[in-house]
Amino acid sequence: MKKISSIDLFAGVGGMRIALAKALKKMGYIDDCKLYSEIDCYSQQTYRENFPMTKLIEDIKSVAKKDIDVMIPNHDILLAGFPCQPFSKAGISKRKNLKRAYGFEDKEQGDLFFNILDILNIKKPKAFLLENVQNLKTYKNGEVLNEILKRLRKNFYVPEPEILDAQDFGLAQRRKRIFIVGFETFNGQFNFPLPTYKKTTVKDFLDSYPQKKYTISDLLWSSHQKRKIRNKKAGKGFGYKLTYPEDKATITISARYYKDGGECLLYRGENKNPRKLTPREVFRLQGFPESFKFSVSDLQAYKQAGNAVPINVVEKVCSSVVNYLENNDKNILLNKKAS
Repeated sequence: MKKISSIDLFAGVGGMRIALAKALKKMGYIDDCKLYSEIDCYSQQTYRENFPMTKLIEDIKSVAKKDIDVMIPNHDILLAGFPCQPFSKAGISKRKNLKRAYGFEDKEQGDLFFNILDILNIKKPKAFLLENVQNLKTYKNGEVLNEILKRLRKNFYVPEPEILDAQDFGLAQRRKRIFIVGFETFNGQFNFPLPTYKKTTVKDFLDSYPQKKYTISDLLWSSHQKRKIRNKKAGKGFGYKLTYPEDKATITISARYYKDGGECLLYRGENKNPRKLTPREVFRLQGFPESFKFSVSDLQAYKQAGNAVPINVVEKVCSSVVNYLENNDKNILLNKKAS
């Protein structure tokens, strides 16, 4: 089988790589990931458990522009779920409260797009896939996204980005993300995948026998209820969200889920305290396979799952990307048979 090479930037625990590999396998290819970048040591630990042989560059900012050609291997597809916190509603609010810069002005995370851009312009892969929060589309009245597209389109064909929702692709979670794809060569219009609308419910993703430790205490349950009453009186919409196993979807599970589980507390029956999702359940709601390994603490696992991409969605986008290459540039992706 022919290999398609990739690099996995801002990789987290490898969700985009898993999605690409699944798409390629169904199409008769093998994913050959040359390198990944991830600065968080706990995410590195989980990544290594699942992909022990892949080269790591911890901080992509450490690669100077003049060194890109030597330090970054040639590849067919670049994947990058670049940090979303500087553009998310919650992230912007938090940064404002802390009187910190946000968006492109956040020099720790907000300007990392330009590192991606340098790699793209120097290595010139056949295609790329970028993912971020849907708020990127409207942030600063769309000026930031327009600037991103303007810079990408200098050297690549980049169709209009698309916002896709995980619950439309067989995952019981409402999770909208923006996807930006680009190609070295234009050979006709690219079309994003259509939703599958596979019917699921939350219970399809739940453990049969969750441990008792995930049932919240009387004190925490009382605190959730009192806070919701206070917020309602104050005209705020914040408070816990009770989710029923028969519901079609949870709300978006974020990286902060480890704090108190308030965004998704599972109903367990009348006069019973609800419970938090287990880390495995959150990974399932993101589309991760049962074979996915993680040995970090629950706190870190919740962060990793909450920061991950919805694999079902990314897999479909990857399939569309490879189909575009395959159908429009026959010299790129031929000879699938094993040599």
